[in-house]
Amino acid sequence: MAFQEIKENSEDLLEQAKTFLETNVSYYKLWLFKATMKSTTMLLKLFLLGVMLVMVTVFLSIAAALAIGYGLGNFVYGFLIVGGIYLILSIIIYKIQDKIVEGPILKKFSEFFFND
Repeated sequence: MAFQEIKENSEDLLEQAKTFLETNVSYYKLWLFKATMKSTTMLLKLFLLGVMLVMVTVFLSIAAALAIGYGLGNFVYGFLIVGGIYLILSIIIYKIQDKIVEGPILKKFSEFFFND
């Protein structure tokens, strides 16, 4: 009788362990899906915002270059001045890129993955 009882208990324990494992796998699949979707939607929003900002920057740059060129009497100078401004901004951003990009991105993704 004792062996039969141990056999039934071990079968029940095995069944519960299997159920626990399946539940854990399902939970982590759902968690991974949620984190992936949050990341994907955030990247898509940033991409769309970036595209719109690039378009605005292009049109404003052309307008500024034409205005400066009109004021100086030569459109080439206007475009050269606007190009020089972008060159200076690029150098500044290159020097401080880690503070601008790396910190905020790590913070945002850390919130998505570890806040729940």
